[in-house]
Amino acid sequence: MKRFLGPLYRLKGLTTSVLRYPLTTAFLVVAAVLTAMLINKNVDYSKYLFTCAVGAILGAALQALYERFFEKFSSRILLLGAAALLTGGYYLIIHSAPGIGEEIAIRTSVAMFAVLIAFIWMPVIRSRITFNESFMAVFKALFQSAFYSAIIFGGLSLIIFAIDQLIYQLDPRAYAHTANIVFVLFLPIFFLSLIPIYPGKREIEVDDHKIEKATQCPKFLDVLISYIIIPIAAVFTLILVIYIALNITGEFWTNNLLESMIVSYAISVILIYILASKLENKFANLFRLIFPKVLVPIVVLQIISSAINMMDTGVTYTRYYEILFGIFAAAAGVVLSFVPVRKNGIIAAMLIAFSLFSVIPPVDAFTVSRVSQENMLKTVLMNNGMLENNTIKPKENLPEGDKQKIIQSVQYLSMMNYTDEIAYFPNDFNMYEDFNQTFGFNYFDMPAGQKRPIFVTYDAQQPMGIAGFDVLIQTDISIPNKFMDPQSWEIKKSGQVYTMTKEVKDGNYYLTVKDINGQEIIHFTLDDIFTRYSDYDETKSAITYEQALFTVENTKARISVVVQNANVDFMANETRSFADFYVLVQIK
Repeated sequence: MKRFLGPLYRLKGLTTSVLRYPLTTAFLVVAAVLTAMLINKNVDYSKYLFTCAVGAILGAALQALYERFFEKFSSRILLLGAAALLTGGYYLIIHSAPGIGEEIAIRTSVAMFAVLIAFIWMPVIRSRITFNESFMAVFKALFQSAFYSAIIFGGLSLIIFAIDQLIYQLDPRAYAHTANIVFVLFLPIFFLSLIPIYPGKREIEVDDHKIEKATQCPKFLDVLISYIIIPIAAVFTLILVIYIALNITGEFWTNNLLESMIVSYAISVILIYILASKLENKFANLFRLIFPKVLVPIVVLQIISSAINMMDTGVTYTRYYEILFGIFAAAAGVVLSFVPVRKNGIIAAMLIAFSLFSVIPPVDAFTVSRVSQENMLKTVLMNNGMLENNTIKPKENLPEGDKQKIIQSVQYLSMMNYTDEIAYFPNDFNMYEDFNQTFGFNYFDMPAGQKRPIFVTYDAQQPMGIAGFDVLIQTDISIPNKFMDPQSWEIKKSGQVYTMTKEVKDGNYYLTVKDINGQEIIHFTLDDIFTRYSDYDETKSAITYEQALFTVENTKARISVVVQNANVDFMANETRSFADFYVLVQIK
């Protein structure tokens, strides 16, 4: 009987979730309506959608707070009212902004992440249920709801496709509207329905069986973590330690790629530790014993490396978060090394505190990075006599290092829309249009010994003569590409069949035309395209038809190549080139 009533129980769970999280549901419904309007009219509702997202997660978090610490219904009303007021305050803050820029998006995302962690942690503060168990419940609910939602969307999409193809032609936007209903409305409500009610102050019957089922680690995940993920993490850690040991006196301190890699490594270690907190096997026990202690020195070294690099480049919000997360990871490693597993809620409290610290002025990532970049730029300008009476004086002859500092700072300040707030910048400063005139040197200037990337393009709307040619082919070439598969085309002329092949031989790239016996009658060397453009030093990337045209000819055939676009990147160890082009072939 339970098998047949299962869908009804699940439907009851959804309705219970709506009643349990009324404010969250209301914001989700509004978000779904706005998204539907966006699909139909393509109007920018981003501010309203961000507000709905903030309101939805605040409503869920304060409902969790109510369930853990409060009893009276009036307390619930007050908490939901507080969530609504905070959401309204958020909207008023972003309402005056011209749009959802990078700063607003990141501030909002970090704040929402902090609220999400609070949603996981608050129901189990000083409870017999641990933070690890609550995290497992949320982790499972997230993947289960995402899986079911993907299956439902796939099924509905097939139904829409079948109706569109077999019965009645539907509006193509039907797929987008279906995705909106499934992923904006159904998925989060279904997710919340899987979160159990934990013991709190209210005198209600708690379903211990549901809590145990929600918080226990499935056998599949147990095996995956213990015998696959943990051994992989161990091997990666060994490689990382060996690299650091071999490069501790050199490359380690300047390798920017390693910063993001170690951040990802630290996140993985902490996540695996929490998921493996209740597993009882050798691999899980060794992981909990060793990895937090290994994590601390690795992230401390990376913090020092980032701080050294920051002296030359100044603070950016990405580097701010890398260092801040490194400090958190080091502190978390210490806590996980010496505090009992069931006390991992300390990690949640630390994570919330660090997240809020990074978004609250004046110590937030954006205020600190703006001040740092402004100060670095001002120092370089003043040291070179380029700043007088709050006016920038252009200067061409600058040390290469100072040029790069100016470019990096101006690029960051422009990207974050801070230049309008700096007195000595011209009004409505545009990085790409005004840089050369303002500072006196080319924005694209490369350090000594390096060449700037080349990019050229031909206006494809211009007419192109094809008279006298037998075929027109569009193709491309990428160099180096030692393992490029030969590509061939048939050319028929006067009852004869010829073949044109694009291939690589002895490190060179060719278009070769052969007759029916396989004898070459003409070829064009594709490397010649990039030889021409490697010394192309015009400031504009547009090229004329004559600059785009290459022709080889003999008594038997003619090949003309018309370049659509080509780019050449001068890397440290090699030159990489790519081109799209038309090929016209005439058999005589």
